[in-house]
Amino acid sequence: MKTAVIVTTYNRPDALAAVLAGYAAQRNAAFELIIADDGSTASTRSLVDDFKSRTDIPVTHVWHEDNGFRAAAIRNRALAATQSDYLIFSDGDCIPSPHFVATHQHLAERGWFVAGNRVLLSESFTARALEKQLPLHAWGIAEWLRGWLRGDVNRCLPLLRMPVGAVRKATPSRWKGVKTCNMAVWRDDLLRVNGLDETYSGWGLEDSDLAVRLIRAGIRHKSARLAAPVFHLWHVENDRSKLPENQHRLDSVITSQAVRAQMGLDQYS
Repeated sequence: MKTAVIVTTYNRPDALAAVLAGYAAQRNAAFELIIADDGSTASTRSLVDDFKSRTDIPVTHVWHEDNGFRAAAIRNRALAATQSDYLIFSDGDCIPSPHFVATHQHLAERGWFVAGNRVLLSESFTARALEKQLPLHAWGIAEWLRGWLRGDVNRCLPLLRMPVGAVRKATPSRWKGVKTCNMAVWRDDLLRVNGLDETYSGWGLEDSDLAVRLIRAGIRHKSARLAAPVFHLWHVENDRSKLPENQHRLDSVITSQAVRAQMGLDQYS
């Protein structure tokens, strides 16, 4: 099973550097890394080029022009740039745990997509971690517990790695809460639903739309909680002015029988 990790980013090279350090330290996993760049300036390209020169991980940098928040579009472009069988989505401000990729590979199962969760870092701790280049990807549970007691992170429970067995399949039709900062899908299933829907403009709900359509296509939801968390660096809240429009679009998809994205992967085939 060939695996690709698709990491979206936009003009935040300090955060992306911390994320790339996390992928460089992955254990027992073979994968390619695709940086899905939503229009960053040259500093991000320089960072990616430097990382490529220092790692054995195959790295591809996919970029399009900055025309506002277009996460769905850049993820589709990244999907079109790989032939890997299994795709793991995350973000350029989400540091992976050391077993993140290997755990997602272990949880991969035909007929299911996998969704994990995140630990939120505080504003002050994020600034300190990036300034001092703290190796957060290498922290153990004791260090994170101390961070939680200091108020640096919002919770520690997701960091526990527990074999919950059949509980992972307890909510096969649940789409709420599924986020593309921690989600894995078979390539064949993404092709079946035509990838992400690029008619969603601005921040919000394109990942919910994808989950709804996957479930409608017969692909069920499997949980990666208590197995594969990411550590979400703090950032200023994105512009949400398009959220009502996106909510209306999602509501229409939920009440329809739509499976394929209106504007999706097929435009890159």
